[in-house]
Amino acid sequence: MFTRYAVYYTPAAGTPLAGFGADWLGWDSAAGVGRAHLPVDGVDLAEITATPRKYGFHATIKPPFRLAKDRTAEALSAALERLCDAAPAVALEGLKVSRLGRFLALVPVGDTEPLARLAGSVVQELDPFRAPPTEAELAKRRSARLSPAQEANLQAWGYPYVMDQFRFHMTLTGRLDATTLERAEAALAAPLAALRLSPYPINGLTLFGDDAQGMFHQIERFALRG
Repeated sequence: MFTRYAVYYTPAAGTPLAGFGADWLGWDSAAGVGRAHLPVDGVDLAEITATPRKYGFHATIKPPFRLAKDRTAEALSAALERLCDAAPAVALEGLKVSRLGRFLALVPVGDTEPLARLAGSVVQELDPFRAPPTEAELAKRRSARLSPAQEANLQAWGYPYVMDQFRFHMTLTGRLDATTLERAEAALAAPLAALRLSPYPINGLTLFGDDAQGMFHQIERFALRG
């Protein structure tokens, strides 16, 4: 059913932040259906969210990968559940909107070291389930002019932005020009002000699948119980 799998952080389905993310991006990854965008002034929300929409509202923990030939999706799910049973939740001071280059995302406030350790353990412990990247996939990643550390991660883990290069972020837009970036940031102020983002708990991880149309769906969310 799915061509690739990933482990993401998502707000629990039914929470205000999950609802905001689905309405902002126009895709409810928990239900697997499109959503009407929030009514906002000054920006074409469908256009500025076109790139992140297919992934759903999330923060990447273990990036999308094809399953190794000797592994199954059921075994992957069971392995993630065991990992989450042993790993503790992470308490963040909060989340805030930030410009990351030319796109907007929610990023953590305060110390992120416990979160980075959690992400690193997921990348490492679930790596036996990952099929090696193809030459085309490697070339696509290298087109971003990787640093030596990012190249080392690409070779070791199949993705440049993990381990020491990991930066937790929940993407809100694609790459925008300066004017649209300012308008999008302004449009986010009111809906985000209505949400409780400080403090903010990272209390679960979600297994995702990438369907034949390139849309990501939540398969199961596991609570961090350690």
